[in-house]
Amino acid sequence: MLTDAWLVVPLFNEGPVVGDVIRDALGTFPKIVCVDDGSSDDSANIARKAGAVVVSHPINLGQGAALQTGLSYALQDRAANYFVTFDSDGQHQVSDAAAMVERLRAEPDVDIILGSRFLDDEVEAGALKRLVLKTAVRFERFSTKLDVTDTHNGLRALNRHAASTIHIHQNRMAHGSEFLREIATHKLSYREHPVHVVYTDYSRAKGQSLWNSVNILFDLMFG
Repeated sequence: MLTDAWLVVPLFNEGPVVGDVIRDALGTFPKIVCVDDGSSDDSANIARKAGAVVVSHPINLGQGAALQTGLSYALQDRAANYFVTFDSDGQHQVSDAAAMVERLRAEPDVDIILGSRFLDDEVEAGALKRLVLKTAVRFERFSTKLDVTDTHNGLRALNRHAASTIHIHQNRMAHGSEFLREIATHKLSYREHPVHVVYTDYSRAKGQSLWNSVNILFDLMFG
């Protein structure tokens, strides 16, 4: 059980799914903060009953704002050394998150571990989505000079220094690009770690569609 780590989970209208996500993670991450980003359903109450701390935005501000709020909350725990950003729709694996924290623990010179879908052969994304994501990778490599393979994976593990240094202002989905720019600007050390993202019908409907990837790419280039 990782008692010195927080799971930071943005939450918007996930319904019962978030309860399953929280219950599955609690055995490994006993400290979980869900940031309810203006949900209009019962998501916040479901997350709270499942065992998470819930912090609420009165209106929908976007995933970037929710991540920043969650990190700020978790950093108040002076006993915490690690902070993991984790999606609420069931696409991330707790085992991957735990392995990333343990890697930070084993490599104290590294500030951030970035999850990547493209370091193994188990990627479930379709060909068109892969093309869009790979285009985003090329754009980010050019703009940030970071040698990354997956620019919009929401699974990340940060040590306290990184979590205290990075500040996200971009509220839309392109906050992932801002996250990388913060790494580059502050010269934080990073590594990538292979993770398996599960694309269920639910997660695709919630925002993992090809169209959503195109919107991210548009935000990158023109936002």
